[in-house]
Amino acid sequence: MRAARSVLFVALLPLFAGCQMFADKPTNATAGMTRMQGVLKGEGGHLLFQPCQEQRRFMVNDTGNTGVLQEASAQASKPGTIFVDLLGSFAANKGGGNDGQLNLHQVYRIERAASACEDPNFKRLTLRASGHTPNWDLKVSGKGMVLEREGQQPLALPYLEEQLPDGRFNLTSEANDQRIELWVAPQRCVDSVTGGVQHLTAELRVNGQTQRGCAYYGGSRNE
Repeated sequence: MRAARSVLFVALLPLFAGCQMFADKPTNATAGMTRMQGVLKGEGGHLLFQPCQEQRRFMVNDTGNTGVLQEASAQASKPGTIFVDLLGSFAANKGGGNDGQLNLHQVYRIERAASACEDPNFKRLTLRASGHTPNWDLKVSGKGMVLEREGQQPLALPYLEEQLPDGRFNLTSEANDQRIELWVAPQRCVDSVTGGVQHLTAELRVNGQTQRGCAYYGGSRNE
């Protein structure tokens, strides 16, 4: 009888293991992280992050291997402060006169800018894309998108968004006898004029004519 029970117990082990496997929930890699904007400064051999409109300073620990030190160094020769839009977790451990540590996971945008912290449009946008030659700028929100192009009147349009593999997506709109398409991919992009770095590449197509540029998520979108 004891042998029969042992055989039954061994036979049930794979079943229990299978139940445990399906019971485990997938983890969110960015759970507990915060998106913030601010400025970067170098001091005492360390890179420090100071949030917009705050006096607190956090020592940057590049846990996500974002290359932020190299990106900041590339911006050092340009005028203005080094603005950064990032995602990470904040630790309260103080040291060296700082207010804690920033464990950096992702950089959305880094550039030399004097007033990026005061951008009134940032919080309500889901995406912003822009390019040059000629200059164009596309602001996207939950209410629609506004396309501005050099030498033309701004164009306000509704749009449809389609998700594509590998984190890519596109926005399309057909109105006023025009077809507008924006194709976006998660890839480091350097602005050809300012030298700023953004985390998305963008390709604008207007009636079949293509212009390339960079893009970043606005404050209403985190992915």
